[in-house]
Amino acid sequence: MMTVRIALTLSLLTVLLAGCAAVDLNAPIPVYETGIDPDSWALVPAGEFLSGRTAVPTFIEYDYEMMVTNVTVRQYSAYLTEAVTGQRVTREGEAILGFYPGDVFREVKHEKEIAAGDWLHIQLDDPSVRLSWDGEKFIPTPGYENHPMTMVTWFGAKAYCDTYGWRLPTALEWEKAARGTDGRPFPWGEEITREHANYYASRDPFEEMSSFGSRTSPVGFYNGKTYDGYATHNNASPYGIYDLAGNVWEWVGDVYPGQHNRYMYGGSKDTYEMNLRAWVTNNATPVYYSPGVGFRCVRE
Repeated sequence: MMTVRIALTLSLLTVLLAGCAAVDLNAPIPVYETGIDPDSWALVPAGEFLSGRTAVPTFIEYDYEMMVTNVTVRQYSAYLTEAVTGQRVTREGEAILGFYPGDVFREVKHEKEIAAGDWLHIQLDDPSVRLSWDGEKFIPTPGYENHPMTMVTWFGAKAYCDTYGWRLPTALEWEKAARGTDGRPFPWGEEITREHANYYASRDPFEEMSSFGSRTSPVGFYNGKTYDGYATHNNASPYGIYDLAGNVWEWVGDVYPGQHNRYMYGGSKDTYEMNLRAWVTNNATPVYYSPGVGFRCVRE
């Protein structure tokens, strides 16, 4: 399923610096009902599409379904409660850890060994985590229930999908879901405006204007609706999948020979609009987590 393609790998330093703007992480945020169901799925049919910046014809030979939105804080809170109480993961202090069988270690220069063992899923005491333990269960931070779940490592994202018999998308599955078959750079078409997606200095209602510090927007927020005078454009892909550009980078499931890093697609609230094009990639070690990184699952 792999093809040769040209991809731009971004430095995570850009993400980290953009995320360091002075923002009160606990300040109240507007709450809007988007009308997009986070529990819904969309079909992506088998067939050819144009991959990468150079639009290489690429074929996926099977149908698959993808979550219409990113996994939300509400969904991950429910999962985490089940996983901790069911002892599918372990809690060591404020760290949630889970078993991973490890990667094949080829001892390639700069490759770090990812051996079998317990790996970090989420660090609960980070102030950017939008959930907490109330003594009986994990609960979302008020106002963030319908926002994408962030601050989750690749291991934590994979474990969520695996638990329900799903999986993280491959890079090719993600790209086809985002751009359809006509080679468009953005899920909705050829051009991008501030009303299409949540990206750096896009002036959305969740941005701190005094510092340009950005917060996530609710999943499916950019669907053509107007919220308190803020009019959005519909950013759904040709298959009806939302937020495949902006808001949060999305982990994909590929494990490449000789590499320990994992890849992300889609750009985020902390990147410029040029980085929201469907072929742009980012990468980090699988224990990386950030307020600008989330995920969604696929199933066949």
